[in-house]
Amino acid sequence: MTLQIGLTTDLPTCHALRRVVFIEEQQVPEAEELDGRDADALHLLAQLDGVPVGCTRLLLADETGKIGRVCVLRGLRGQGIGAALIEAAIAVLRDRPGITRAKLGAQTHAIGFYEGLGFVAEGPEYLDAGIPHRDMLRTL
Repeated sequence: MTLQIGLTTDLPTCHALRRVVFIEEQQVPEAEELDGRDADALHLLAQLDGVPVGCTRLLLADETGKIGRVCVLRGLRGQGIGAALIEAAIAVLRDRPGITRAKLGAQTHAIGFYEGLGFVAEGPEYLDAGIPHRDMLRTL
């Protein structure tokens, strides 16, 4: 099986993946998931043998690249796709002039996953769409 991850303008596919993971599986309200910021973001799409299986979006502000909406279809988790998506996002951010750090809001159950990818938890726990999160940072 071949995993390919790259920048994409295929927002309908990204939205479909996010709908399955966030709206249907995690019960995030659609109005919170589709927050109107996608037009200002860079998007990465993960495909396994040409089939879309995950995505993430990047928002750039000052020296920070915010990695968000990281999702992988449930049946394919634990196979390294999420880690590959994050590493691809880091590579994209490193190529952007002036971006010196990556930030993300991790669901608390995933903090260990992100720590394994070089992120450090910062600040208090908070609720986002009713799900506990903590901010995490990684210097590029």
